[in-house]
Amino acid sequence: MPAVSASWAGHRFAARLGPAARLIVCAAVPWGLCVWLGTSFAPVPAALPAVLILREDVFAAPRLALERMAGVMAGVLVGVAVLHWLPVSSASFLLILLCGCAGMYLLGGSGAPNQQVLVSALMIYATAAPGYPLARLEESAIGIAVVALLGPLLWPPDPYRAARDELDAYRTDLYALLDGIAARAALEQPAPAQPGADVFWQRPHALAASLDGTLARLRLVPLKRTDSARLAGLRPRLHLAGRTALTLQFFTGELTDRARDAAEPDAAVRDLAPLVRATSRALDEALRGADCSATLRRARALDAAHRAAHPTRHDAVLRAGLHLTHEALGDHAG
Repeated sequence: MPAVSASWAGHRFAARLGPAARLIVCAAVPWGLCVWLGTSFAPVPAALPAVLILREDVFAAPRLALERMAGVMAGVLVGVAVLHWLPVSSASFLLILLCGCAGMYLLGGSGAPNQQVLVSALMIYATAAPGYPLARLEESAIGIAVVALLGPLLWPPDPYRAARDELDAYRTDLYALLDGIAARAALEQPAPAQPGADVFWQRPHALAASLDGTLARLRLVPLKRTDSARLAGLRPRLHLAGRTALTLQFFTGELTDRARDAAEPDAAVRDLAPLVRATSRALDEALRGADCSATLRRARALDAAHRAAHPTRHDAVLRAGLHLTHEALGDHAG
């Protein structure tokens, strides 16, 4: 146990050390380059991209870097144009604010305003020194280039492990839920309460959307094709999780309604226990990436037996969610 705890603590420390080291390198390298090139003695704009961009998803760094560079260029152009045509006054300051705010929203990306337009315009306006606009562009470009190229390559997180762990967490919770339903059905008890059921059944869809976003961001990251291929390999399992979430949500809802309306023990619900367990095992195997064919055949045989023992239309509706789950598993197994 102490060894496990030490390993877990070491993993957490490494997870925190990587982002800190990445930030230091991506801030120090452009700072040193700018000092060596002689742009200024304190090239703060070169270090700022590391601080502002790398706070978010590291694989989004190339896209955020491009958005930031576009904002800096637009802001510098606004500041230079206003100072060229108007003297420093209240009128020119208001014009800077107006144009900067308009540029923020015109060049906004990812649903957020591009604040660099206004910030850069105000910096140019406040530092009306010859050569400063060009120096700011150079320093920002160097800092942004370093962040875009080095950021995703320095101690990056493992997106495949994160997505796989989330899928495994959902699989474990789903197995526990179905096992509880089967146990209570065998005892002729109502299905267990499901607080936050809607959120639970949406987890596969949220995970699939997150996976698509990660794959899109990795297209801009060099040397990450292997991660993209491994992540894409999770797609069939996520598709199965999303498809069966709908069918099982229908099943659990129907089971809850049936238990609420039953005035006496329901034999059809009681006899569902082995069918639910077999379906749960087959789905667990499939979501783990294992072959579920044998378990699925048993689940289908139990489905047929339940259909023969309880042939009414009302009982067919109760089984419908499980039957559709078997169909999804069959399509997945191919």
